[in-house]
Amino acid sequence: MRIVFTGGGTGGHFYPIIAISEAIERMAEEKHLIEPELFYIGPAPFDPAALAEHDIEYRSSPAGKMRRHGSMLNPIELVKIAVGVVKSIFQLFSIYPDVVFSTGGYAAFPTLFAARILAIPVVIYDADAEPGRVTRWSASFARWIGVAHPDAAAKLPEAHRAKIATVGHPIREEIRMPAKEGGHEYLKLNPDLPTILVMGGSQGAQALNNVILDALKDLTERYNVIHQTGAANLEEVRGIAREILHDGPGADRYRPFGLLNTLALRMAAGISSLIVARAGSGTIFEVAAWNIPAILVPIPLDVSHDQTENAFSYMRRGACLVVEQKNLTPHVLSAEIDRLMGSEPMRQKMIEAAKKFAQQDAARKIAVILLETGLEHEPK
Repeated sequence: MRIVFTGGGTGGHFYPIIAISEAIERMAEEKHLIEPELFYIGPAPFDPAALAEHDIEYRSSPAGKMRRHGSMLNPIELVKIAVGVVKSIFQLFSIYPDVVFSTGGYAAFPTLFAARILAIPVVIYDADAEPGRVTRWSASFARWIGVAHPDAAAKLPEAHRAKIATVGHPIREEIRMPAKEGGHEYLKLNPDLPTILVMGGSQGAQALNNVILDALKDLTERYNVIHQTGAANLEEVRGIAREILHDGPGADRYRPFGLLNTLALRMAAGISSLIVARAGSGTIFEVAAWNIPAILVPIPLDVSHDQTENAFSYMRRGACLVVEQKNLTPHVLSAEIDRLMGSEPMRQKMIEAAKKFAQQDAARKIAVILLETGLEHEPK
């Protein structure tokens, strides 16, 4: 059996593919199946090492990203899309997989278009509360549609509801469970203070970084702060934090990272009492799996609608607070953190809501569908 993955552009689109490939590996071992051949078709992958680790063969194919507001770059992007479709047709024809799986996003469009032309079965998944344009388009010919958020199914055409399942978000095994011991020692933080984990996404978040720095002296009087700044921002943030904290007690309570590696992330999650984060769907489901209360700061609406939809969907379940970026100030952030940390009943309600929201077996559910679809398509 051969399975082609597509989608990407961001970690939120890419890492579910890795989680599903892990589930396929486990199921093949459990059921004594010949392990399927796995491929990834699209632009440069977000994490090439992860593909290599799971024996997923990469085949390059360009993709264009159409802007919503008539950008002058759109004609160039159309050319990229056309080239990507032609190249994807040749790539798929050479592999001729039994099923194509998409996590959505602009990177998936050429491969999905090619799969439709070649009549290859398609399974799609969308992680956002508001399904993206590629998901809405491909829903008409997909065999099965998985969505992460309970609100997402109602936003797809009613004609497709029978093939939609709410499955949660596939999370890699290596980060699904926080490390409950050794975190304070590993990160060299005070075990007698509660810890706040700030996650700005894989690329960081400049607006969030600025507010954290402005509130840093106040926050480190009461909390440890672990701050994922984004790799490009680390040195600047570290330098400013050094000036703010000098050699006072706060200097030993603040740990900035460009990007938390797997071990550091598990250690940080294991000791954190509260997470302040952007509202990418992958981040939300990781936080939910960890059962940690959260304050979410979505990307502004004029940049992207996805994160705002994600954040308020999660808030409606009672698992977080949402502070829109236009309202985010150092005082507001500190006050909201103190309010949550000072109310154990509120924190417990959020923990219970997160447990209900998280679906730990999402990767396995999707893997089952892919294997079943692939087996149906294999020549008898």
